[in-house]
Amino acid sequence: MKRDKLAVALAAALLASMSNMASAQTTDASATKAAQTQTNTPAEKQQLQAITVTGSAVPRTDLETPSPVTVISAADIQRSGFSTVSDLVHSLSADNSGSLPNAFSGALAVGASGVALRGLTVDSTVVLVDGLRNAIYAAADDGERSFVDLNTLPLVAVDHIEVLKDSASSLYGADAIGGVINIVLKRDFQGLEVTADLGNSQRGGGFAKKATLLGGIGDLQKDGHNFYFGVQYESDTPIWARDRPYPFNSNDLSPIGGTNPNVPGSNVGSVYGSVMPGTIFGGSLLNGIPNPGALLQPLRPCGPGSTTVSNDPNNPGTYCSQNIAGQYGQDQPASKQLGLYGRATFQINDTTRAYLSASVFQYQSWANQASLPQIQTGNPINTDYIALPPLLANGQLNPNNPYAAQGQYALINYAFPVPQLQYTDNRNARIVGDLNGTFGDWNYDLAVVLNHTDLTTDAQGYLNYQALIDAITNGTYNFVNPSANNAAVMHALFPGYSTHATSDLDSIDFSVNRSLWELPGGTSTLALGTQFRYEAQDYPEINPGNEFLNRNVVQAAGHRTIAGAWFEFDAPLLPSLEANLSGRFDHYSDFGNNFSPKLGLKWKPTDAFALRGTYSRGFRAPSFAEMGNALSYGSTPYQAPDWFLAAHNNGDYVQRTNVGELSVGNSSIKPEKSTSATFGTVVQPVEWLNASVDYYQIKKTQNISDPDWGAALASYFAGQPLPNGMTIIPASPDPNYPNALPKPLEIIGPYINANWMKTKGIDVDLQTHFEFGNDTKWESKLSVTDVFSWKQSYGAGRVYQFVGLQAPYVLSAGTGTPRWRASWSNTLIHAPWTATVTARYTSGLTMVAQDVGVFPGSGSCLSTDAGGNPFPASCWSPSSTMIDLTGSYQINDHLSVTASIFNLLNRMPPFDPANYAGLNYNPGFNQEGIIGRYINVGVKFKL
Repeated sequence: MKRDKLAVALAAALLASMSNMASAQTTDASATKAAQTQTNTPAEKQQLQAITVTGSAVPRTDLETPSPVTVISAADIQRSGFSTVSDLVHSLSADNSGSLPNAFSGALAVGASGVALRGLTVDSTVVLVDGLRNAIYAAADDGERSFVDLNTLPLVAVDHIEVLKDSASSLYGADAIGGVINIVLKRDFQGLEVTADLGNSQRGGGFAKKATLLGGIGDLQKDGHNFYFGVQYESDTPIWARDRPYPFNSNDLSPIGGTNPNVPGSNVGSVYGSVMPGTIFGGSLLNGIPNPGALLQPLRPCGPGSTTVSNDPNNPGTYCSQNIAGQYGQDQPASKQLGLYGRATFQINDTTRAYLSASVFQYQSWANQASLPQIQTGNPINTDYIALPPLLANGQLNPNNPYAAQGQYALINYAFPVPQLQYTDNRNARIVGDLNGTFGDWNYDLAVVLNHTDLTTDAQGYLNYQALIDAITNGTYNFVNPSANNAAVMHALFPGYSTHATSDLDSIDFSVNRSLWELPGGTSTLALGTQFRYEAQDYPEINPGNEFLNRNVVQAAGHRTIAGAWFEFDAPLLPSLEANLSGRFDHYSDFGNNFSPKLGLKWKPTDAFALRGTYSRGFRAPSFAEMGNALSYGSTPYQAPDWFLAAHNNGDYVQRTNVGELSVGNSSIKPEKSTSATFGTVVQPVEWLNASVDYYQIKKTQNISDPDWGAALASYFAGQPLPNGMTIIPASPDPNYPNALPKPLEIIGPYINANWMKTKGIDVDLQTHFEFGNDTKWESKLSVTDVFSWKQSYGAGRVYQFVGLQAPYVLSAGTGTPRWRASWSNTLIHAPWTATVTARYTSGLTMVAQDVGVFPGSGSCLSTDAGGNPFPASCWSPSSTMIDLTGSYQINDHLSVTASIFNLLNRMPPFDPANYAGLNYNPGFNQEGIIGRYINVGVKFKL
């Protein structure tokens, strides 16, 4: 290949024209990192240049590769109205179950946003910037899965985004099973652009202030250099559940046929409290036993925000029911983000170019939990039967215990009137240096990345266990009159805590490519590359010694080095037939080696028609949480065997059957493996119409998962040895039946390789454009993903189909797996104005999830009424269609105004009482509905 085939200058020209080309091709792809670092030639030779696309390292002039690639162009970004990379990526139809939205304030990785292409969880999609890897978020999703936080990617410098909807481990290594998101930043910029925007929801909350600045000087061709700098700022106020209409402002669904969970119980109670008389056993205040026929009574009269209940057969007596979730919960946390990006590019000579870039991004969030600190909880210490003594430590009667004079203990249910808040401050610093050019017949590229993230988490409103026991024993906390408690008492109970976590990625990438032999279809090309990478994570234990109640015990730490080498060979066997073969070998210092091959074929007999397909093998490397010095704690309900319940006479001891689950890192864990295949067609019968249909199928084996809790419990109840590496800690014996088998309190086990999952479906992309004259043009783009199947194996012949269900449920935000996701945008351009209408569709879900509990497979409705029947009766959460309207008006060469109306029809989200990430709605796919009609106006100044 001649040197002028790799000139970056024309690659840049192709980049600039990509938005126009996008209207005629669904598989077009602008230059990625490799394209940006190609060899350069003099300006007079800038013709017929080749560029690379995501998923391939071979320069090409035909942008349709054997793999399906979607491009979100600069025009698409502007017309979407989105101001963050996170919103853009989550709007993709290929993003499905396992995705992590910003709105989930209860996530273990709160303050972060992750994408899950093909519904393969956030750890199976690689997110690149200019074709290079990024450091992971310092906290893991669900305490297990590593991912790149989309919130720390500055949109101000983004030129376009490429989405490879195919496995790509053969080039990028681990984790690229579901696909690749490549954020391509501007190669250079001259001039000055300043934007300012204001936005607010018509329903209240979510007031946003946004501003960007981008300035640059220097012409690469004339001056030999370019320097540009960008700033991005956004501030969003919270959206409170109390500001939304019923039923999205309350978890009491009894008025419409559901249940009211606001009854005295574990993790549920009111600030007015309730007690019942009883005794204790074993001398522990945690082992309260209610007296036979004991009745509830409020600790103090029910007040504002509560309802007096005295006719509940399941909770005899009187208590105060309080809608805490609606009063304190948020649909969207407050947040601020500030991003800085700078880049210096130098044209060293005709064939050599170098750049140095640096970025710092800060994302802060203030997430108010939809709960108050409860005195009764099963996590990580079981206080469900906690009791107030009749006498204090000094021998005086306990003023908090109304039964003290009779020498009775008071089993107490109580919510402390202290909001629970998690503040996160994630800072991401990244430096990239790149040198590219030619040496003989070879084109080369050398890139160095230094990336460090720093995550600070401050948590307030979490109850200190030992301080609680001390306060109960000594009577220092006034349960009857909480306002009488002084600051010292409150600080002892709620001291707050702070954690500081970090992650690092340092890498060196070196690649070369050159032309080889002339084949019947053209010139074959070979690309070779190597990568050396260092990865580290340090997430200290957030609840050491079970210091705080209702806080998961999570920890992850480790570091490793990775050495990888890859090749790609592209052979135009015939004028109509192209074959592409690639493979990558990786060596990990902590688990060993892996080889990932891939074969792609494309047959294009005419310019109007092409068939393409790929077959590949991939892998996902174990995260530090899965194999390092790590642990993650949760709690799950289970159904005990009938004989066990009978042995305890179905007493209160066995009625609340939650078991703690502690997963620990497993140094012997193996990587997940995958096999993937795609097959599709691209047709362009006329210049103004382009369509593609691509089938995909992915199977993962050796899935890394939690221990088999169900197998451990079954062995425990059967009196058999537990699975290897697992331990069950029993609870204290039942005081009424001390010789009966104690109930299990906690299960401890290592992560395991188990079972498999398989998904398949199709992507449909349709793009068209028409020019009507008088500077009027219409562009239309349709993107649809249909998930045919998403199956998970749980061993012993148990295989469950999750498509169309709210499953997998115990995963990330429990979003479920909708069968259909689609977006359709229509843009009318008539200078000087542009208007775009976009419709986004997500199909409905049956609220069933077979992965719930330690014994999966029940298939019952996740939401029921008081009688245990499905609620709603259909057990169905409907589909959603949201309409957005965006537009711009060019006042003159320097000034333009923009406006966006999201959720134009002001539709509410589909009712989903089973979702735990949002209050009766699914924030993973329907956040726009809960926000309501949202109006944003802005101005752009350009020099």
